[in-house]
Amino acid sequence: MNRLVDSQSPYLRQHAANPVDWWPWGEEAMAEARRRDVPVLLSVGYAACHWCHVMAHESFEDEALAGYLNEHFVAVKVDREERPDVDAVYMEAVQAATGQGGWPMTVFLTADGEPFYFGTYFPPTPRHGMPSFRQVLTGVHDAWQERRPEVTEVAGRIAADLAGRPSLGAPARGGAPDRAAPAEAELHQALQGLARDFDQQHGGFGGAPKFPPSMTLEFLLRHHARTGSDLALRMAERTCDAMARGGIHDQLAGGFARYSVDAEWRVPHFEKMLSDNALLLRVYLHLWRATGSQQAHRVALDTAAFLLGELRTPEGGFASALDADSPDPETGKPTEGAYYVWTPEQLTAVLGTEDGHRAARLLAVTERGTFEGGASVLTLAEDPADLPWYESVRARLLAARGRRTRPARDDKVVAAWNGLAIAALAETGALLEQPELVEAALAAADLLLAVHLTPDGRLLRTSRDGRPGANAGVLEDYADVAEGFLALYAVTGGSEWLELAGGLLDTVLLHFADPAGGGALYDTADDAERLIRRPQDPTDNATPSGWTAAAAALLGYAAYTGSERHRAAAERALGIVGALATRAPRFIGWGLAAAEACLDGPREVAVVGPADDPATEALHRTALLGTAPGAVVAVGAPGSAEVPLLRDRPLLGGRPAAYVCRRFTCQAPTDDVAELAVAVGAHVQ
Repeated sequence: MNRLVDSQSPYLRQHAANPVDWWPWGEEAMAEARRRDVPVLLSVGYAACHWCHVMAHESFEDEALAGYLNEHFVAVKVDREERPDVDAVYMEAVQAATGQGGWPMTVFLTADGEPFYFGTYFPPTPRHGMPSFRQVLTGVHDAWQERRPEVTEVAGRIAADLAGRPSLGAPARGGAPDRAAPAEAELHQALQGLARDFDQQHGGFGGAPKFPPSMTLEFLLRHHARTGSDLALRMAERTCDAMARGGIHDQLAGGFARYSVDAEWRVPHFEKMLSDNALLLRVYLHLWRATGSQQAHRVALDTAAFLLGELRTPEGGFASALDADSPDPETGKPTEGAYYVWTPEQLTAVLGTEDGHRAARLLAVTERGTFEGGASVLTLAEDPADLPWYESVRARLLAARGRRTRPARDDKVVAAWNGLAIAALAETGALLEQPELVEAALAAADLLLAVHLTPDGRLLRTSRDGRPGANAGVLEDYADVAEGFLALYAVTGGSEWLELAGGLLDTVLLHFADPAGGGALYDTADDAERLIRRPQDPTDNATPSGWTAAAAALLGYAAYTGSERHRAAAERALGIVGALATRAPRFIGWGLAAAEACLDGPREVAVVGPADDPATEALHRTALLGTAPGAVVAVGAPGSAEVPLLRDRPLLGGRPAAYVCRRFTCQAPTDDVAELAVAVGAHVQ
């Protein structure tokens, strides 16, 4: 019996009709494996994963293979976005055993959850040196039956090795002091390390495949703001320009795909994730704020429009992803990228001969094609000479594309990723004067409060259709939602958002901090389900690590409130960044960005004045336009006492005023927008 039909996860529901007798993750599945004395097959993926779909079609929909699997294994299916803790623990084992990882992830376990055989995608027949999935199943079954002591010994040794790894941030033996947040020299070394990996021709870092380096770009923009480094700005500008022009960026509707399979950003892996687009929205917004780039302005607005138009749910939250696959317009077969790619003939059919040929030249749609089957991914190597004509072409092509079958949407709401979207939309709405984006951010925040936040102040990881999921929030949920709430406070001045952020961060310190000290944070709470290892990872992957995201939010909250406890916790948590900054700066970008804020102060800006006074609004907007790394902005009426940063800040001669403080020193208050702009590093208006 397949037990996934009532699952809240769209990914699990995709497998509900498989002939495989799937179980969701849980003790019931493990108990069944013990009862039958068989191993567990753990299959981990996510709804927008192309190769997950491929393996499902090739293997899990095969009646004969499913029969063998059901007879000899207990099959467990996990949505990695619902259970990032399960994914992290077993991915660590996969990478340690094979030197690589990815999804679908395929792991064989004992009934105690101890892993003993690992892999990712397995084909239906032997291919490229890989065994078939049937061969893997047969080999594992034979080993379980004939060499059980060897299997259990290996499983126990692997589990003991994982469980025995020390906390990454705990003080060394002998009670060594906590590590300090990175200093100037370490941040400079990180910059130099990034420069060595930088692709001068195409932007980005390293070679193919290339992922959008959102967190690293945030560090580069902050480093430039603090030091004036031309190198940092050049790397950020080149990368953002290349991505904006490439096929990874949807040239018709906005939004970015997950990654590029080539070094030129030309051909993407077509799934579109909420997390990527929320992070990139903020990056392009901050690039515009730093340089006034009109391209960055346009990309930011297009990305925000994508979030609202494609990912917003009826309840006001944001869905996780759009699938990479959709039916091919000609064959109807599920095909990666079918919704997005074009042939020259398709262009002329929509645009007419003259405009079709002209658009093909501009958008690099060739007879040979840049993708599969002679189709091309739209790219924009140079700006169109006739912008009104180009906008007309975009509109006509977008309307025609809308008649194709759309990719499926994973409409579960993930707390952490919605926190990232809230921060990005709130800032974009305020800076680019798009109030509907701020309203969207507020609506998403209200959904998190109504559905994800429990009466005892704990977060749930996911929801769908306004119904809460069963899985506990992990560290990134608390940190990223707190980040979103802090951004809402800066933009709206609603003190309730600051208070809510503080509650989430207090939960982080109470339930996620390593009791051994040293600033370490775990990815799961101390009262979460016990796995074979309590996951802990300070490095960035597709999103900021929960560890460094928490450090950044703690730092901002401390600046608003003057809380030494939160400031000290942030600095301790940032201690790990210095250790990684010189060795792997590409994978600690969010921590480096937070360290830039810590080194700069961060600056604290208090704007006081009547809310409906244009002078108050002008000062508030200028403060938000500041590029000073991690600067916090509070706005309120004279005499406001709810937020410590606003206390004892009188008007200046009866006029709205701004106070800028940094490292316990405050400048003289000003009512002059130009003076404030200099104090916070604001370059555009």
